Amino acid sequence: MRILQLTNKTPWPPTDGGAIATLNLSKGFFLLGHEVTILAMNTEKHATRLEDIPEHLAAQIRFKLVDVPARITIRGALQNLLFSDLPYNAARFISEDYSRALIDLLEAEEFDVIQLEGLYLCPYIPLIRQHSKALIAYRAHNIEHEIWERTKRVASGFHRLYLSWLARRIKKFGLSYLNSYDVLVSITDRDGEYLDRIGNTKPRITSQTGIDLSSLVPNVKDLDFPSLFHIGSLEWGPNQEGLLWFLNQCWPLIHHKYPELKFYVAGRNAPQWLAAKLKMPNVVFLGEIDDAYQFMNSKAVMMVPLRSGSGMRIKIVEGMALGKAIVTTSIGVEGIAATDREQLLIANDPDAFLQAVTALIEDRELFKKLSKNAVEFIREKFDNMTIASSLVDFYKKQLNA
Repeated sequence: MRILQLTNKTPWPPTDGGAIATLNLSKGFFLLGHEVTILAMNTEKHATRLEDIPEHLAAQIRFKLVDVPARITIRGALQNLLFSDLPYNAARFISEDYSRALIDLLEAEEFDVIQLEGLYLCPYIPLIRQHSKALIAYRAHNIEHEIWERTKRVASGFHRLYLSWLARRIKKFGLSYLNSYDVLVSITDRDGEYLDRIGNTKPRITSQTGIDLSSLVPNVKDLDFPSLFHIGSLEWGPNQEGLLWFLNQCWPLIHHKYPELKFYVAGRNAPQWLAAKLKMPNVVFLGEIDDAYQFMNSKAVMMVPLRSGSGMRIKIVEGMALGKAIVTTSIGVEGIAATDREQLLIANDPDAFLQAVTALIEDRELFKKLSKNAVEFIREKFDNMTIASSLVDFYKKQLNA
């Protein structure tokens, strides 16, 4: 098959969940013998040059980049709020340049499947219909409005009011494109079942983000035990909010009980205000690191204190693949189907986080059990080639229907 993936940011480098979800599936398609093209918006926030993409990857996947600024400004947000019915998140990705590039590509070539990577590519469905007979697949990376509804609950003042407006607009926007695609690809069963409940009638498959297990190899040779760590994109609101909650509510309790214990924080694009708040006793802020997997292998307990967000947390899946003992919230584990005290520990309040950390430090057998079970779980459920093959079979069935 000839597969075209449309993205609202360049998936290289794969430093966040959306980029990883896109690129891992692209690699899987290629290894299964399919031709893959990615037409990506090259935004100012995630700017990439074609020459930055590794040669081996460019030989597998054809990348086409279209400059789309997609700037985020207070003035732009206010103008959008007052003079538009579209959510600001979506309006930033509606681009004449991208439309023109897409039309040119569809007029020059034929594709069997055009896969939209996320809700904000749906406005291009009518254009695709005009210029292509390809099967249109909407890959729902998450329930977009749910992110902002959850974030709203922990905000205050005007910020809370704005997030409420934004969440309502995004929900309305999503509903307007329901069933405009040919097939729905949800990343989690939970998200797919929700979309079915609100009206999806198109054929649907759950296709989780697969993991390249060959690149995620557990290594405890230089393990720093005990130690806590957090890694993730520090420009993403839910990560910021969850991390600050943990530092303010949970870390004082943990630090009081274990005054020598260190908490390492790594991640890209941390704003200055966040870096300033990370200056706390025994909190070591590392910023962006060269080798995320080496860093994760060197630390003992992974903390993922998410209180908002939606979809599936790729960093948790990667941490489990590396045999990390993980403490996260009920929201953090959504879409992964791991079991509390079998593959990880679930904690939703400060006392529960303290108890979880205590258990993992004091009970080395529990630590080893979670690590072992996590690796086995990911190898069974998240192998990239198995997931990509299942999705390809689904597409072939729909094309032959």
